[in-house]
Amino acid sequence: MLAFLLLTGCGAYYNQPTGNQEARIAENTSSTERLLELPPPDKPIVVGVYNFKDQTGQYKNIEAGSTFSTAVTQGATTILIKALEDSKWFKPIERESFANLLNERNIIRTTRQEYLREDEQRAQRLSPLLFAGILLEGGIVSYDTNIMTGGVGARYFGTGGSAQYRQDRITIYLRAVSTSTGEILKTVNVSKTILSQAVDVGIFRFVNFQRLLEAETGFTKNEPTQLAVQEAIEKAVEVLIYEGIKDQLWVTLEGPEKDKEIVEQYLLEKELEASTELYEREFQDHDYRHSAHASYGVAYVDGDFNTNEVDHNFELGYKYRFIPNFSLGLTTNFFRLNSNTTTRHWWVSEAATLEYNLLPHDKLSPFLYAGPGVMLFVDEAPDGLLERMDTYFFMKAGAGLEYQVTDRISFIAKGDWNPSFSDEIDNEVRGRRDDFFFTFSAGINYHFGSKKTKLKTKKDK
Repeated sequence: MLAFLLLTGCGAYYNQPTGNQEARIAENTSSTERLLELPPPDKPIVVGVYNFKDQTGQYKNIEAGSTFSTAVTQGATTILIKALEDSKWFKPIERESFANLLNERNIIRTTRQEYLREDEQRAQRLSPLLFAGILLEGGIVSYDTNIMTGGVGARYFGTGGSAQYRQDRITIYLRAVSTSTGEILKTVNVSKTILSQAVDVGIFRFVNFQRLLEAETGFTKNEPTQLAVQEAIEKAVEVLIYEGIKDQLWVTLEGPEKDKEIVEQYLLEKELEASTELYEREFQDHDYRHSAHASYGVAYVDGDFNTNEVDHNFELGYKYRFIPNFSLGLTTNFFRLNSNTTTRHWWVSEAATLEYNLLPHDKLSPFLYAGPGVMLFVDEAPDGLLERMDTYFFMKAGAGLEYQVTDRISFIAKGDWNPSFSDEIDNEVRGRRDDFFFTFSAGINYHFGSKKTKLKTKKDK
């Protein structure tokens, strides 16, 4: 994790400012590029924006003292007007400083009345002001700090490093209002996360007698809040255009076929967003009750006498999911324990487990399981005949990860600890402690069965 954060942040580390930087044209975001690539409209729409403001009322958080600096930019109206202009779908008119505009027009009229003849005044009348067919309203409704924080670090004998990260989130709403009827035509909302990260590496140790070495380096990178606001507003304008095309409020210059193509692409994106939860987690609506799995791995015994041999482990299993988080399962294992070149100790086990899936609607989810079982010992004589068969009880407890590839297929990797109630598992009865063994395996799950049970979906939440 530390190496990953170092690599992702190396752009900041290797571009540290060492002198004054010249002014530059503001950066484009990914949403800016998409706005510029939109197909042209049949006719640009005249819109007015009076005030698109910060409605959170939040001030910046500082470690000590107080500040009157706001958490987000107060220039959201200007950013929105620039996004409308970039899209080419809207023709914004001045309304934020409308009083200044009217005042200037009055000055022009007064000057002409005083210094121009009557015929010249008629020839130089001011052009009429455009009126807006649609008003755009809304604002920044939420700025949530520290929605996710974390870090990692390690230090050994004065040498080590650490990494920390933090995510904030900003949410805006944008609505289009008809000036002729006052009807709210469309309302859209967009959220954008803001990432901050810090990485430091240092050493502090004696390298020789009375010789102390101390060195440290690192960086901190914060995503600009203004760029996050800009990207969210630009995305809102893009979504508003798509929604208007979908509801036939406006059309493209290229005609119905292009409109249909744009709407289909937008609906696919909307479907993907509907299946994505907070923290960018993709929502999986698993409706299948039953699943079967097969896996292969290794087994290792911890007893009184060990050959230190890592043996084979084959597993077949079945699970019945009765609610999204819990399943009942049956597993059958074929494995060897404490084998050597002359002796092969084969075992067959059956276990019933209760499994708890921590994130049942995520693509990658950890799970825990535990339950009782029975293991059967099969001892094979040198001539290949069955020498003896014994039965033992044991407990199975473990954990693993499941990665959902499709609705029906998923991969699993797991490991479990199996304490037995016997000291004979390794064929040696010594001491007071019973033997136990470990198994580790990786395999595939196949989900099947009817969809009679409607699992909880994101809409149900």
